[in-house]
Amino acid sequence: MARPPRRSGNLPAETTSFIGRRRELSAVRKRLSEARLVSLVGPGGVGKTRLAVRMAAALGRGFPGGAWLVELAEVRDSAGVGDAVMAALDVRDQAAGEPSAHLLSYLRDRKLLLVLDNCEHLLEAAARLVAEVLRAAPDVRVLATSREPLSAPGEHVVPVPPLELPSPHAPLARLRQSEAVMLFTERAAAGSGGFELTAANQADVVNLCRRLDGLPLAIELAAVRTRVLTAGQILDRLTDRFGLLTGGGRTALPRHQTLRTTIDWSHDLLAADERALLRRLCVFAGRFTLEDIESVCASGDVPAARALDLLASLVDKSLVTKEDAGDLACYRLHETMREYAGLRLREAGEQEAVERRCVEYYESRCRRSAAESRYRLVEWLRWLDLEIDNVRSVLRRLLTRGDPSRATALAYSIGYYWITRATSEGARWIDELIASGAGDPEAYYMRGFLSVLQSDPVTARPALERAVPAAQRAGLTSLASQSLSLASIAANMAGDRSAARRLGDEAATGLVDLPATLMFLQSRALNGLSDGDLDTVRSASSQGVRISREAGDLYSLDMMLMNLGSAALIAGDLDESEPLLTEALRIAHRIDDRVGQYCLLDALGCHAASSGRARLAARLLGAAETVRTGAGASVLPFLASLLARAEQSAVTALGAAGFEGEFEAGGRLSRDAAISLALGEPARPSAEASDGAGTAPLGKREAEVARLVADGLSNKQIATRLFISEHTVDSHVRRILDKLGFGSRTQIATWVTSADG
Repeated sequence: MARPPRRSGNLPAETTSFIGRRRELSAVRKRLSEARLVSLVGPGGVGKTRLAVRMAAALGRGFPGGAWLVELAEVRDSAGVGDAVMAALDVRDQAAGEPSAHLLSYLRDRKLLLVLDNCEHLLEAAARLVAEVLRAAPDVRVLATSREPLSAPGEHVVPVPPLELPSPHAPLARLRQSEAVMLFTERAAAGSGGFELTAANQADVVNLCRRLDGLPLAIELAAVRTRVLTAGQILDRLTDRFGLLTGGGRTALPRHQTLRTTIDWSHDLLAADERALLRRLCVFAGRFTLEDIESVCASGDVPAARALDLLASLVDKSLVTKEDAGDLACYRLHETMREYAGLRLREAGEQEAVERRCVEYYESRCRRSAAESRYRLVEWLRWLDLEIDNVRSVLRRLLTRGDPSRATALAYSIGYYWITRATSEGARWIDELIASGAGDPEAYYMRGFLSVLQSDPVTARPALERAVPAAQRAGLTSLASQSLSLASIAANMAGDRSAARRLGDEAATGLVDLPATLMFLQSRALNGLSDGDLDTVRSASSQGVRISREAGDLYSLDMMLMNLGSAALIAGDLDESEPLLTEALRIAHRIDDRVGQYCLLDALGCHAASSGRARLAARLLGAAETVRTGAGASVLPFLASLLARAEQSAVTALGAAGFEGEFEAGGRLSRDAAISLALGEPARPSAEASDGAGTAPLGKREAEVARLVADGLSNKQIATRLFISEHTVDSHVRRILDKLGFGSRTQIATWVTSADG
């Protein structure tokens, strides 16, 4: 019923100026107006990703559902392509069954642009998913980047060549307009702080850009060396190296060899400890932190005490990319650089040792934190959101090496990630572990738990039936009790109330610790809600609230408060239910539990309807529907009758058309805005609210900077124009992007143009 919410997408902010590519931008724009799948195809290092992001930012306003970047470079399994798309869209895979079905359902009525980046190692899986998306979602368009075409139906290919090369005899003014020269000059100026293109160095710069075949990555690696070398010195050293490969002749190298040779040259200029660190960094599948580096890469040539200095040097040389994840600095390798580093790691004979340290590090880190994760859930989930690609990589290595028991222990140790973030993905991992021979009780327990969350008793019951005796044989009394409590919930879901009571009684004999006790209380509360036994719900949930609050177990506290608030709501006690439900919603928002958020938005919508606030009720019900479908969750049975009454009450008060309008308006709210509405708190202003309002959301200086960005000036040019430092301009641009909710300078320019027009 609800219309898809309007969202802006997830494109990264541009941190450096975008150079040239007018022809390619025009070609992509034209192709995307005619076709629904356009692939940017070219060699590594040619700038496909940057071009795709720039194009998506320029076209984003034409897609009410936004433009979304899906980074596939860190995905190693074909089964992970759909997971990566859902993660980029911020969609949770709570539903049982194939994740692609949930993804296609989510996309069906949306008008958005998907940017699939680095498809070359997953061509078949990417092509299959794209074909399914284009069939199911008529208003979705896909822009892909790859070293070769996807060969999917309806694909239009746009080759991405190197940057336009300068003529060796062009005058200085003409050279300043050459794409390759502009890139070298700007990056050299940023790196050295004082580089300028002059009549004295123009020949060296021209020859250098031509020698590097106009490949952006090669040019950037060379430009950063102007901190210590002149353009002529860089050219001489590269020419010597190229000459060795061509026997001193004038034969041109293939472009992939040009890039490899440039990377070789940059690599060989590094000190021995810098080279050692760079090659070891390839072991990380995704982002990594300084702590990760110190634990995995620091040995022998790379002492831990030097890790920070060496990392800073590699960042300065553009060999490693720095990002910010909240208040934590993290790093990644460009995919071409990761491949190169992997080759060097194998040549050094270090691959096995470094990979072993990586596996042991993540095993140890996850196992150490497993017992305490439920009591420090916010911080733990923040860490795992950052590290999940590396953990997935370790899981795959353990499975590939035929060690399912260690893989099971690792998958079990991050159980709260599967529970709150990726239920279906976790289920697939566990299924693979069981199929590979893992008979550990933890595998069956986790599979049953995830199936209960998916409201799938058919899968949950046999898994939990195997978990109980396996845990008992292993002497794991708490795990056996938790499995019995979950089995009781699953039996009740299946309508087998006698089995639910019997299993619950068995679970009560093993309450040896807090996890077993809380799971038992949860089973009693949920079964009580299903059976209409509100006294049992109140008793179990009140005890659960007290215990989980004392322990700092936010996930359990969230559930228990929701159970208790729901019982009060069903009983018609509005005064008692509201503070319980609002506290639960704040916790669900804090730990980003989407299923909890949808249930609580629905419950508070029912509360609003019962208290005579029909308009608020309709909006909250619409918002809950959007969150629920985004999570792939099903309506909980005990909520169904409440929702029917709430909707009827709101329709009576507003009329059918009025209810429909408010319901759809609620469905278009962002989750944060919907939660603020439910809690009675002011919503943060969005970028959309600012559209057409001049530059009012910006301060005076920010408005000046925004207009100069719209005029196409670089940060350095703006600094000169306004007599301020380039660093200050950069700070202003970042604040403008944050205030407006944008991800690129192009979006700022478009916004200024429309606001002033």
